[in-house]
Amino acid sequence: MHEKLYIDEAAALLEDGFTCAIFKDAQVFKSNRRGVSPLLEWLESGENFHGFTAVDKVVGKAAAFLYVLLGVKAVYAFVLSEEAERVLKKYRIDVIYREKVAAIRNRTNTGFCPMEQAVWNIEDAQEAHKEIVKTLEKIKS
Repeated sequence: MHEKLYIDEAAALLEDGFTCAIFKDAQVFKSNRRGVSPLLEWLESGENFHGFTAVDKVVGKAAAFLYVLLGVKAVYAFVLSEEAERVLKKYRIDVIYREKVAAIRNRTNTGFCPMEQAVWNIEDAQEAHKEIVKTLEKIKS
């Protein structure tokens, strides 16, 4: 894929129900799982994603930190939180979005996303990763 991929072309990677994808040249990894789960799976896979580009339907601060740890060079988001943009720019990751929101809402739209809340006051990617895993364990139990 060409480096200057426009968001509409990147969005084509999310056809058929995919929620996020990362790609570099001919390598493409896609997921239909929601939330940060696919990013955690990719992070734990041991694959080298340095220099990949990500396309994602929703990117909050938690996802932004995980993309930092994955080593991506760019993120194309349909919806991006202000804090996610700040984190990505801090780590010099290019970011393009369709819609920017103050914060990511939860799935029932009754409050903020639990992942966004979990990392709200965190500024370190490794610390954020630990808090994300801890929060997911709480939610699952």
